[in-house]
Amino acid sequence: MQFGIMTEPQVGMTYTELLAAARLAEDLGLEVFGRSDHLAFPRVGEPHATEAFATLAGLARETERIRLMVLVSPVTFRHPAIIAKTAATLDEMSGGRFILGLGTGWMEEEHASFGLPFPPWAERYARLEEALQYLRAALGKAPAGFSGEHYRLAPETVRPLPTGPLPLVVGGTGPRRTPELAGRYAEEYNATFLSAADLPPRIAAARRAAGAAGRRPEDLVISLMAPAVTGPDEASYRRHLQAVAAADPFGRAPEAIESRLQERGLPVGPGPQARRSLEALEALGVSRFYVQHLGPFDEDLLAGIFSALRD
Repeated sequence: MQFGIMTEPQVGMTYTELLAAARLAEDLGLEVFGRSDHLAFPRVGEPHATEAFATLAGLARETERIRLMVLVSPVTFRHPAIIAKTAATLDEMSGGRFILGLGTGWMEEEHASFGLPFPPWAERYARLEEALQYLRAALGKAPAGFSGEHYRLAPETVRPLPTGPLPLVVGGTGPRRTPELAGRYAEEYNATFLSAADLPPRIAAARRAAGAAGRRPEDLVISLMAPAVTGPDEASYRRHLQAVAAADPFGRAPEAIESRLQERGLPVGPGPQARRSLEALEALGVSRFYVQHLGPFDEDLLAGIFSALRD
């Protein structure tokens, strides 16, 4: 199982805190450091919502090994031409370490706050599929050029091309379209805070779609992004659970957080118990787990959680 940290700066992390978290992830030997792409989070008072790609550009120059990822960027925010140029530039700046995650967008009130269109569900999925086709062409993963209902790209090769593999990730919670689009166009399918029981049909759908598209289903990386609360022993676990609850932007009690993770079959409890949950997820096909950290940055908490998960 590979591990990454997934941060949610829209509920309160400065660039300085993001840099500290990314450097910690690198020091811990994690595979990926990720962050969300939100312009605001109206459900939380006075969020400090930094811009995703700008902060990742800074991290590209201030880290050395860890892969950097946006998980995920809504296609409602940017035209795929801008996404392609930004992604290729980030890939160059990081020495080939960038991972691009895409989704439909889901928070309507966020779009309303900034005056951004929020099309109906069907159109957002149509735009996501076209954006994936466009980006595969623009990033050199498919023949140049694309023409669709929403987007068009001339048949000339777009420069610069990525210096690294620049994997595409499709992430979300949808039961059908999201895994199908991931299997058809992406290198990774990311399930977001789904229960272990919800995963098998989605993973199967993603792999079927990969096979139908002439791709190798076994090459598709299956990942899960979700909270994890653990510690080497019962005392440290309880201490970490209290710390997570104290920082929770939604004000949930420790017992509520614990219960929710237990119900979903996600890593929670002392180290051996949490690792059993990871083993069960791995048996389903999950090969990469992103621990969601809602902030503020807490080095001792994160180091303790990953120590217990990887023991």
